[in-house]
Amino acid sequence: MTDISIFFNRLQKNFRHWSKWANRRGVSCYRVYDRDVPEFPVALDLYEQKAHLQEFDTGWQISEEEHERWVESVRTAASEVLALPLSSIYFKQRRRQRGLLQYEKTGARGEDFIVHEGGHRFIVNLEEYLDTGLFLDHRNTRRMVQEKAAGRRFLNLFAYTGSFTVYAAVGGAIRSTTVDLSNTYQDWTRRNFELNDMNLEQHELVRADVFGFLDDEVRRGEHYDLIVMDPPTFSNSKKMSGVLDVQRDHARLINQCLKLLPESGELFFSTNLRSFQLDEATLATKNIREISNQTVPEDFRNKKIHRCWLIRKR
Repeated sequence: MTDISIFFNRLQKNFRHWSKWANRRGVSCYRVYDRDVPEFPVALDLYEQKAHLQEFDTGWQISEEEHERWVESVRTAASEVLALPLSSIYFKQRRRQRGLLQYEKTGARGEDFIVHEGGHRFIVNLEEYLDTGLFLDHRNTRRMVQEKAAGRRFLNLFAYTGSFTVYAAVGGAIRSTTVDLSNTYQDWTRRNFELNDMNLEQHELVRADVFGFLDDEVRRGEHYDLIVMDPPTFSNSKKMSGVLDVQRDHARLINQCLKLLPESGELFFSTNLRSFQLDEATLATKNIREISNQTVPEDFRNKKIHRCWLIRKR
């Protein structure tokens, strides 16, 4: 197995750099290591006083005992470099997968705790689900939404735990609607809203299939001034009426959103599908600008972590 000192030294160098970077910007949750050394295919995210380590599937064939020893050496190195107890270093394996597995339970109970970002507070859990409750790669996008939200009606689709809506509300959105199909994540969103003293009458939570929700809103002639849509790559959830494939379905979803926007309306659309191709010819607007170079944060060396477009009605 590869000498753990290679990982230790790179992590130490990274932490020295990124901790200074984060302190200057007032950022307390950020990526410290991003598969920098091929022999250590992990990402390490710091969530204040806890760390989230994810191993990415490389197809390597090693015994279970060897893998357990390797995991413990990586956790121990992280504990020493970050000066955190080993119990605060959480480890997960991230397999190649399709569907909503990113949101599904790991089998561990997990402990909720509160982190801070951009002057807001969010509940995260580093054990219970494959993801944590707060996607750090959309930190910049959330700030951009807050800057655009004043006096506007906001719609958050495939909302996960509602962090975009928290930013929009603080930015001065007059009303918001937050849509997700999961009861678990709608409850998580509600707790995030309460944590940030949001008025739940002004900021509505809707548990719905986004396809059906959009069709109903278009039929009713509803409108929103600012929309965020960050769908999963693929979903065959039993709660949905069909199967979501973001490559196949994005044009239909975007065009329905455009029907809800006034002439001055704007849509943020993002995806983490690496092979994604935006079907501009099918979209009902030509005012489309990719802004991924602005939305992917500096601390993510993997610049393909997501792609994001700002789409305007006019």
